[in-house]
Amino acid sequence: MAEKKEKYWSRYGETHDIDTEYVVGINTICSIKKRLSQETNLGDVVEFGCGRGFYTKIIAQEAEHVTATDLSWEMLEYAKRELADLKNVKTQRADCKNTPFKPDSFDTVFIANTIHAIRNPLLVLKESSRVLKRAGILLIVTYTAYGIETIERLKLYRRFYKKFGIPPRYVRDFSKTHLEALVEKAGFRVEISELLKGETNALFLRGRNNK
Repeated sequence: MAEKKEKYWSRYGETHDIDTEYVVGINTICSIKKRLSQETNLGDVVEFGCGRGFYTKIIAQEAEHVTATDLSWEMLEYAKRELADLKNVKTQRADCKNTPFKPDSFDTVFIANTIHAIRNPLLVLKESSRVLKRAGILLIVTYTAYGIETIERLKLYRRFYKKFGIPPRYVRDFSKTHLEALVEKAGFRVEISELLKGETNALFLRGRNNK
């Protein structure tokens, strides 16, 4: 069987973080960084969809160890360089819907700027539950146009199109209630669900594994 490849986002690996900042805005990113920095004692973490490791650096400050994964070889090459100075971080290629990790392997699953861009996000959340220990933590950050005025939403879409072109059809904007319902369906208890506002909005969610 041919090895599965990530085709869309891999094309933008070299400029992905700069382009994302242009699309969503620096204030939105600062809000996310501030919120993530409040999470502590994360233990052994696996990150799904690490990209270039932009948010990995923040999570690593409160983790014993981070396994930063992505489906894209191209993104992982950039991540290796970006994260090289962090001794508690390793990179590994993995499909977040079907990872090679054993059940009950991690204390925390971290998913940033990824869940909205996956064809079947429920599969990712179920896989998160599988690899997490009992009562393990799920952390999700996702950009969204939910809660934004129509004119600002159109400006956002225009900025996205300028940098990334037409996205795959399955890319979505989660509402707060939709994301919460999906996480609960996968077997998690939602502990915190917040809308972080900036030039663009973002959702932050922390869940607890119920298994």
